[in-house]
Amino acid sequence: MPHPSSTWWRSDVHQDRRPFLLARNRITKAFRAWFEAQGFEEVETAALQVSPGAEAHLHAFATEALSAGGEASPLYLHTSPEFACKKLLAAGEEKIFSLGKVWRNRERGPLHHPEFTMLEWYRAKAPYETLMDDCAALLALAAETAGTKRFDFRGMACDPFAQPERLSVAEAFQRHAGVDLLASVASDGETDRGALAASARAAGVRVAEDDTWADIFSRIIVEKVEPRLGEGRPTILCEYPIPEAALARPKAADRRVAERFELYACGVELANAFGELTDPVEQRRRFILEMDEKSRVYGERHPIDEDFLAALGHMPEASGSALGFDRLVLLATGARRIEDVLWTPVAG
Repeated sequence: MPHPSSTWWRSDVHQDRRPFLLARNRITKAFRAWFEAQGFEEVETAALQVSPGAEAHLHAFATEALSAGGEASPLYLHTSPEFACKKLLAAGEEKIFSLGKVWRNRERGPLHHPEFTMLEWYRAKAPYETLMDDCAALLALAAETAGTKRFDFRGMACDPFAQPERLSVAEAFQRHAGVDLLASVASDGETDRGALAASARAAGVRVAEDDTWADIFSRIIVEKVEPRLGEGRPTILCEYPIPEAALARPKAADRRVAERFELYACGVELANAFGELTDPVEQRRRFILEMDEKSRVYGERHPIDEDFLAALGHMPEASGSALGFDRLVLLATGARRIEDVLWTPVAG
């Protein structure tokens, strides 16, 4: 049987999907109007970048640019407009948003697509808690625009109009896995793999001999924590350990954790936000650590965007968020797969 993405153009398939697509258009217009009313400028960023990002487990689509003489220079389709947006903050913009396509390789499934739409927005001189309020407002706006009072997905229900629960990662690990996460994180960001491994095994999570602290953290959060988030009302999962927040600044009250949060509804991750790190020396150190991990696991590295690091030294304190627009449309419309809310899915 053909993959659904190969038959989306058939009239019967299109008619089934069309209500979702029309709702997508309405939500797009409502979001743009909301940001305009908030005083934001919409920006368009170049999709081709010298570096697609610097996260170990994100995979990019690589290409090359040819000069008039035929010399090749490597380029990548961006996995996020983040670096470009932060350069605009350094240039003097203060409230900006981008609603556009991004690309991530090795990602395809009910909630993943190799080409998808990312909504990113940045507020200069604003605390990252402000973005929590933004996320709550956008959830409610998406639901209102789609004409629904409840999100339902995979047997979970969520009231998008309810005030989100704010839950630290440490609290979530304790509540859902019985794991004392911060016992394995020192104030300088160093981690104790042994302590976390022992707690994970006690919680019934498999740990391999070659698993790093980050591997174990990821397995606990995926198996024990994420499936329980955003049930009944949205969840804002905040205060990630420093090793899991490569682009966020440390939290002043506890330097073991960072100003990072993720938004969940019905167990689905919708947004990822930071109080932005603006120290180029520390950012370079973190990028190198991420690429060392990427090299260890996948045998490849992405280049560091030196222009981004130069701009970072001129960037004001700011907070920024990235929201998976297609996923939110999926929940708001009651669709089952991300391809149901894409006008023209990539051939599968």
